[in-house]
Formats: sequence, structure tokens, C-alpha cells
Amino acid sequence: MTYLGADAKVETMNQQTPTPLVLTNLKDGVLTITLNRPDARNALSEGLMLALQLALDEAADDKSVRAIILAGSGPAFCSGHDLKEMTSHRGEPDKGQAYFRALFAQCTRMMETIVRHPKPVIAKVHAMATASGCQLVAACDLAVAANTARFATPGVNIGLFCSTPMVVLSRNLARKQAMEMLLTGDTIDAPQAKDWGLVNRVVPPEELDQATWALAAQIAAKPTGTIKTGKVAFYHQLDLGLSAAHNYVCEVMTQNMLDAEAIEGIGAFIEKRAPNWT
Repeated sequence: MTYLGADAKVETMNQQTPTPLVLTNLKDGVLTITLNRPDARNALSEGLMLALQLALDEAADDKSVRAIILAGSGPAFCSGHDLKEMTSHRGEPDKGQAYFRALFAQCTRMMETIVRHPKPVIAKVHAMATASGCQLVAACDLAVAANTARFATPGVNIGLFCSTPMVVLSRNLARKQAMEMLLTGDTIDAPQAKDWGLVNRVVPPEELDQATWALAAQIAAKPTGTIKTGKVAFYHQLDLGLSAAHNYVCEVMTQNMLDAEAIEGIGAFIEKRAPNWT
């Protein structure tokens, strides 16, 4: 049985007018993608994941996009998977097994798209991010949070351990901190999330838009090819041993030195002038 196509497309089509599942806005090279299921606390339904996947895929090929901000509308950043939608499949002959497998595979693909995206992705977290919503924050390259934001992986409290969020969470936090979140299901506030490495910056709610925009704009001003090279190399070398990582990045830097951006940037530095990025 095939899922994550038929139902998701129907939801997306139904929601496009008047309420699209994601909102997009491109300004000065920064694309803001906003999850737009506020009444459902931006729960990751099939349709919302499909819409976000499509927006990310389009941005990857759009040369006018240099950085991405991922935001949420309404009272929550993202509350995780849509448990009502998931439960509706329990009456199927396999008790929903095929559906659940396909759903988690689609979610994994979306999360990995963020990690492997050629453009930096910054989470703008204004409120609660739980379960796969917390996973979404951890998957982003950077995160800016309002000091009122909260984070949790509370699946253990309802008998569904947050195993998929665990993958990126354990790559952001120290092992014991990640395990504490996963085993207790407790909520942590934004300052603690910053101390633990889940977010980069914490600001008052009224400063969140400007702080996130400033960070995105700073990155968008950098040479795009260089940013892409660095992001790909960063995540690839994490999975290698020390010597293999050094060998890999030596080759990356060698090829980078031959790029037009490096030639122009280094030349401008030596000549004490501003670089002309094209």
C-alpha cells in the first residue's frame, strides 16, 4: 500500500486556497518558509511534510536563495507528528504498519534534506518545539529562539519513544543531555537549550525576527559556492575518523582553492579591496 502521495497531495491541494500549508517569502536572498497549520500547532501531517519538502527542493535549485529561515505560525513552532492522522490508520489490516513505515521514511527524508541542503537553514523558534518539532530544530544548521520558547522530546510519556528525533538530537547535544531529554520527556527552556547546544542564540520575543534576519542576511552576503562547499564538508567529516576527516577536507580545500570565489576573495584580500562576488 502506498502512502505519502495520495493523501498528502489531497491535503495540500485542499489547503492551497485559502490556506497553504507553508508560506514562503523571499527577500534579499533570504527565503523564509513558515509552517502554516496554526490550529494544529503545526503538527507534521503528510500534507505539511510534502509541502515543506517541495519548498526545500525548489529552494535548492533557486540561485536567488542564499539562506533559508524556517519558522512556524500560531501558538507553537511545531508540535511533532499529527497523532490523530496517524491513529486513523490503525484500523487497516496491518494495523497501520505500512503507513507508519512510510510516514517515518518521509519525515527522515525531509530532515536529511535540511541537513544536506546546499543553502544554510536557520530555525526561528518562537514557541514550543516538541518531538519531531524539536527534531526539526536540531536538523537545521543554526537556530535562534525567543526566550519564551520551549523544547521537549516527550514521546516516552505516551509510549512512543522519540527514536527518530534522537538521531539529530544526539548529534547536537552531549550524550547524557540528549538521553535526559529522551528518557524523561521533560521540557527545557530556551536558555537551557542554548547551554546544551540545541540553539545558537536566545533573544526576547520582540527581537526574534530581527535577530534571525540579521544572522541569515550575514550568511547570505557570503559567496554561495563557498558556503555550499563548507556545509557539505562539515557534515561529511563528522562521520569520518580523524585521519580520514583530515584527508577529506584537505582535498576539499584543494578544490576550493581552484574555485573562482576563492581566487577573487584571496585576490581582494591581498589587494586590500572589497571582493566582487558574482
